[in-house]
Amino acid sequence: MEKLVSNWYNVRPVPEDYIYPPEKRPGNIHVPKGEGIPVIDLTEAEKGDPALVIQKILKAAQEFGFFQVVNHGVSENLMDETLSVVREFFQMPDEAKQHLYTEDFSNKCIYFTSCENYANEKVHMWRDFLQHQCHPLDKWQQFWPVSPARYQEIVGACSVGIKKLASRILGLISEGLGLERGHFENELSGCMVLTALQYPPCPEPSLTLGTCQHDDANLITFLLQDEVSGLQIFKDGQWIGVEPVPHAFVVNVGCLLQVISNDRLKSVKHRVVTNASRFRSSAAFFVTAVEGSVIEPAKGAMDQLHPARYRPFTPKDFYMKFFENDADTEATFNHFRASLTP
Repeated sequence: MEKLVSNWYNVRPVPEDYIYPPEKRPGNIHVPKGEGIPVIDLTEAEKGDPALVIQKILKAAQEFGFFQVVNHGVSENLMDETLSVVREFFQMPDEAKQHLYTEDFSNKCIYFTSCENYANEKVHMWRDFLQHQCHPLDKWQQFWPVSPARYQEIVGACSVGIKKLASRILGLISEGLGLERGHFENELSGCMVLTALQYPPCPEPSLTLGTCQHDDANLITFLLQDEVSGLQIFKDGQWIGVEPVPHAFVVNVGCLLQVISNDRLKSVKHRVVTNASRFRSSAAFFVTAVEGSVIEPAKGAMDQLHPARYRPFTPKDFYMKFFENDADTEATFNHFRASLTP
């Protein structure tokens, strides 16, 4: 377990294999705050004007690829407890979680560092993570950590709440795109993976990244982050910070949703920077399609002026090409783009 950043993070100088090349370093990590990133109150969809909420979600997904939601139906106490039990897991002594530590990413529950491409990546990310599937719950919960004792109960309840929230958000997006309300139900949103993350303090945060810049390759992501800033998105040629809003979920468009929307919605590059003094914890719930489903632009998202911009593919095809391209989203999209010429 010597590779875990949390076991040696206070070393100086920072190891060479954690220092990003100058063009990818965060440099001055004090970026402008993303005050324009919309915070959407979901109660407006039920008690106010649903069409207005749908318009806000689509506008945010088109302009930013990100938005935050409040009054979303997942209790504030459950959100707090989820982050608390995640922190407890990472703070347990090594001997209590050593059985989960693995470089075999076919395992059903993985505790490791940086990412699944650790052996091949040129620079490592300044983070440790716990990852497992969480939907359907009765299929996967048996493989989760049994310590802390309340982990399965709390994360299980949060997973159920987020799956319901995902259905709600995707239903609103469906209406906004002119699709049937249940377009994303079943296969297109049939999987959900949790990646719980710990970012230790870094002595030289201007040289490292907690998470390198990337787009999410899944359908849609729901992020529960603590009060420590770090998440940034790339918009209009600059990085802007997504400041934590108490008891909000950060929601972002994944690559598969961009394809299904026929490029009406956009996945956006984002990253996480480190800081010199505080641990940062987060829990990212990645909702995505089942492996054998077909991903293609929805018929309702096309017309004579907007033909299909992508050919059909499976999620497995996309993920394989995504990793072959070293997470280069544009190269991956180009591989699956349809010819628009007669």
